[in-house]
Amino acid sequence: MGKISIFAYMSNNDILRTLRYTFHYHDHKMKEIFALGGKDISFEEVALWLKKEEDTDFVKLYDKDLAHFLDGLIVANRGKREGAAPVVEKTLNNNGILRKLKIALNLQEEGMLEIFGLRGFRLSKHELSAFFRNPSQAQYRECKDQVLRNFLMGLQEKYRGKDT
Repeated sequence: MGKISIFAYMSNNDILRTLRYTFHYHDHKMKEIFALGGKDISFEEVALWLKKEEDTDFVKLYDKDLAHFLDGLIVANRGKREGAAPVVEKTLNNNGILRKLKIALNLQEEGMLEIFGLRGFRLSKHELSAFFRNPSQAQYRECKDQVLRNFLMGLQEKYRGKDT
């Protein structure tokens, strides 16, 4: 199978693989992050989620599982919040994923725009803030796969270097 276009559909498995690669996470770290997000998993589950879709052993990563991972990433990077544990979403869209990554990496607007810029992907502050608005607001915009993919590839460039 050829190289995936930046316009291709992004699966939860793609996102997990990209984050693992970007931050050099080994299986033990992946298991630890899931546990911090409230989900105990086996090393086998991690391995099956990281396989490519065309592999016969591939297992689809569901939204709720990705939400556990992203919540665990927040806890790993920022510490546990006071009070009750957050409720893990059963469904997750690109806006939610982008929001969780923003929180986990403690990014402000300028930092996010810089990461997009590493990929030559330009957004205004208003366009970026529209992804984090309440869906009922008129200014809300859906975060398309192309936007999320460019952000993830920008993270790779920032944390792994230009050769990614």
